[in-house]
Amino acid sequence: MTKRSKVSILGCGWFGFPLAKQLVDLGHQVKGSTTTTGKLADMRSAGIDAYLFSLDQNEDAGDFFDSEILILGIPPKLRTGSGDDYEGKIRRLAERLQSTPVKEIVFISSTSVFSDTNSVLNENDAPSPETASGKAILAAEICLQGCTNFNTTVIRFSGLIGPGRDPGRFFAGKTNIPNGQAPVNLIHLDDCLGITIAILKKRAFGQVFHAVTPQHPEKSSFYSKASLASGYTVPEFVDELHSWKIIDSINVPKLLNYDFKQMISE
Repeated sequence: MTKRSKVSILGCGWFGFPLAKQLVDLGHQVKGSTTTTGKLADMRSAGIDAYLFSLDQNEDAGDFFDSEILILGIPPKLRTGSGDDYEGKIRRLAERLQSTPVKEIVFISSTSVFSDTNSVLNENDAPSPETASGKAILAAEICLQGCTNFNTTVIRFSGLIGPGRDPGRFFAGKTNIPNGQAPVNLIHLDDCLGITIAILKKRAFGQVFHAVTPQHPEKSSFYSKASLASGYTVPEFVDELHSWKIIDSINVPKLLNYDFKQMISE
């Protein structure tokens, strides 16, 4: 993406907003959507063309989709566990995109498309989700990859940490936490942004990427150190190993030659 490109980011939240700002700094025309009126001024002050738009409603998006690249960063409502008709929303969006200039979609997915298989899993392994949200996200991947009017790139983020997501708080003060020996699969916001921008710069489209830090320390060790570092009460884990998975990536090093900015402490 060496030339100035038009990029639309559907969902300028924890990930989408800083991504939009970095792309603006790189000289690209960036359109960003939000469902919150109060965010529009901050987006515009950052040089982003801001749009109030929601997938929940079949509303007019103006010229939001008048871009070559669309970054789709809207997850299902994980707290409800229902998927929130996520597949239906993505299917309707895909139909809508048929009459737009969008040629490349970058879909922000999740490694929750994999269940705990007690094994190492990379981009060549078939997903097997157990949760409702994981099933919804995988259905969205399949829907978008099956469309022929645009090319789909999938980035599966692992557990997200960074500003506003301090891992030291996740288990702080809790006791008798099971599966303390299980490996963690995490990624910092800085590397979520770095990997996405590397894909755009190299135009490494049409692939699946596992965005996960290469280190996978035990859950008990990592979260105890994180709680201590942030000044919280150190949690207590059961020293055991039951179901687990390690998410690995072969495409991030092979296709992007990417150097991680934030390592996970062993």
